[in-house]
Amino acid sequence: MKITCIPVAGLPGQSDTSASVNGDVITVNGTAYDLSTIPEGGFADPVGSSHPFVGRIERTNGEIHLQMVWRYSTVTAQPDQPAELAVVTISSGAVPDPIQRKPVEAKEYEDAQQ
Repeated sequence: MKITCIPVAGLPGQSDTSASVNGDVITVNGTAYDLSTIPEGGFADPVGSSHPFVGRIERTNGEIHLQMVWRYSTVTAQPDQPAELAVVTISSGAVPDPIQRKPVEAKEYEDAQQ
């Protein structure tokens, strides 16, 4: 699956996006989206607003291509994110967090370890 992540600063208290892929299924924030019905050369247009996808989802050369909103906390993120969108190709496992994070302070790290 080829995923283009579109970073969007979340509202205060809104959790960061997390996603994983298993074949043609992408799970975003605990909701699984089975994209296996998209045929080769075909596409799907997500409907409604309760999904993370932006634009068409397509299958090209056997691979699903999609764009999705990746919400992040401004508390933990660097104030300036790269202008270039993160594109990852993954067939199984967690989607890497595309957000540049602030360094963790030593005290915060020690507190987290306790």
